[in-house]
Amino acid sequence: MSAGRFEKGGRAIARRAIVTGASSGIGAAIAQCLLAHGWRVTGLDRLPAADNREIEGYEFRRIDLADTDAISVLFSGYRDIDALVHAAGFMRVNPVGAFNVQDSVAMWRVHVLAAEAMINAAVPIMPDGGRIVLIGSRTAMGAAGRSQYAATKAALLGLARSCALELAHRGITVNIIAPGATETPMLHDPARRGNPPRLPPIGRFIQPGEIAELAAYLLGPFAAAITGQQITLCGGSSL
Repeated sequence: MSAGRFEKGGRAIARRAIVTGASSGIGAAIAQCLLAHGWRVTGLDRLPAADNREIEGYEFRRIDLADTDAISVLFSGYRDIDALVHAAGFMRVNPVGAFNVQDSVAMWRVHVLAAEAMINAAVPIMPDGGRIVLIGSRTAMGAAGRSQYAATKAALLGLARSCALELAHRGITVNIIAPGATETPMLHDPARRGNPPRLPPIGRFIQPGEIAELAAYLLGPFAAAITGQQITLCGGSSL
């Protein structure tokens, strides 16, 4: 049976995953991958994908993840969330001496506060054995010129490990996927001009589909003993 389905009364029922940043990049790849694995997917983003055709098993909800009140309202409308994947994010780069408070606050709201709000809202209605995956970054270990971005991604590790400890008795796992430079629109964001991404030692950038398949595994039945971990997918950049 597909990892995205379970038996109930002799019928195969599709599990529901909430995926943020689902309109492009890593989030879109994860949403597509989970649909292929038999999940029902609710995609969250500020804007729908350019190709906004109806896809079986997929629904799109428009939301600004910087608004934690809007997150609470949206999640109150669900009763069956089996998995949460927080892939939404963006990068602003500023060197020491030119830190921008507004950039830091904006990233913190989307990367960290949104994760807190969604976990807080999802866990009470998540069945035992549920799954939470946060998309972090290899830069959480430190990267010149990206201190403010790295700080928000590093905060996710403390959040994930603490939640994993609290939820282990229910079989709910909480993990982080920390990609290196990934071939997405964010990689070519003009805001990163002056601090371009570095090619990993494998000679190419990470592909969104590689991250998506790892996320699908962490949401599946064979990852039930993996929790509180940060899995780095960086093509050797951390070596």
